[in-house]
Amino acid sequence: MIFKTKLYVSIIFFISVVSIGVIGYMILSEINFLDALYMTIITMTTVGFGEMHPLNEQEKIFTIFLILISIVVYAYSVTALSEYLVNGKLLQLLKLRKVQQKIQNLKNHTIVCGYGRNGKQAVIKLKNFNMPCVVIEKDKALIEQLELDNILYVEGDATQDESIQKAAVHNAKSLITSLASDADNLFVVLSARQLNKDMIIISRASNESSINKLKIAGANNIIMPDKIGGMHMASLVVTPDLVEFVERLTILDEGSTNLEEIPVSGLDSEYLNKTIRDLDLRRKTGCSVIGFKTATNEYIVNPESDTKLTMGCNLIVLGRPSQIKKLREIL
Repeated sequence: MIFKTKLYVSIIFFISVVSIGVIGYMILSEINFLDALYMTIITMTTVGFGEMHPLNEQEKIFTIFLILISIVVYAYSVTALSEYLVNGKLLQLLKLRKVQQKIQNLKNHTIVCGYGRNGKQAVIKLKNFNMPCVVIEKDKALIEQLELDNILYVEGDATQDESIQKAAVHNAKSLITSLASDADNLFVVLSARQLNKDMIIISRASNESSINKLKIAGANNIIMPDKIGGMHMASLVVTPDLVEFVERLTILDEGSTNLEEIPVSGLDSEYLNKTIRDLDLRRKTGCSVIGFKTATNEYIVNPESDTKLTMGCNLIVLGRPSQIKKLREIL
C-alpha cells in the first residue's frame, strides 16, 4: 500500500511542478498558455531546445529553480516506481485484473463465501464435478492457499455488496455461504438475493433459530453441519454398510460410481412426453434411473417405467462418470 501511495505522490508532484512552471512563465515572460507549457516541458526534460526568446534575470532564476525541483521530482518518481516493481506490486495488480476478467466472463458458476472447513469441502466437490466456482475470502493465509490451488477468488468481505458483485453474481447459478457467523450468512443471503433473484442460495447455520430467518431472507436451503455430523455418526452405528455405500457414490476416480441429476428441460423434442421405458437408458448408456423430480418439485424414488418425461422435470441417475457422460451426449 505504501508503494502505491508513493506513486500517487509522484503524480501529484509532477502535476504541481508543471503547474508552477506554466504559471511562472506566463507571469514572468508574459506569454500564452501553450508557449508557457512548451517552455516548462523543455526545461523539465532538459532536452536542450532553444528558448522562445532571450531570458532576463528573473526568468533565468525561475528556470534554474524549475530544473532543480524537476530533478528532485524525477528522482523521487524513479525510486517509487522501482520499489513498486521490485516488490511485485505491479505484477500482482496485473494478475488480479486478469483473474477479475476471468471471473466476469463466467456464467452459471457457483459463488462460495468463506474458504473455511465447510467452504473448502464445497469447492472440492464442485471441482470434482467440473463446475466453475469463485471463492470470496478476506483471510490472507487462505487467499495464499487459493492461489496455490489455482482457484478463482475475490479478496474481500462477503457481506459487502462490492465483493459479491466482483464475483459476477449477476451471472451466477448458485451461491454457498459458509461463514462462521449466522448473522454474516444472513447478511450475505439478503444481499445476494437482491442482486440475483433467480440464483439458488445455500447457507450454513449454527443455530436452529436462524433457519427461519435465513429462509425469509431468501435462502433455498439451510445446512447445519453439526446436526448433519451427529446424524452421520449415528448412521455409522445403525447402518454402517449403507453409509459406506452412499459415500462411494462420488467421482473420485474414473471407475467410481456416482449419482447425478439430469434436467429433462434440455432433452430433444423426440424424448418429451415419452416414458422412461422409451429412453432405454440401461441398454444405451449403462445408467439406471433411481429417482424422478416432477415440475412441481415432487420427488419419486425408483419411478415406474411408464413415468412420462415432461418439460421441467429431472432424472436422477446412477452410473459411472463415463456412462453419465455418454448419457449427456445422447440426451
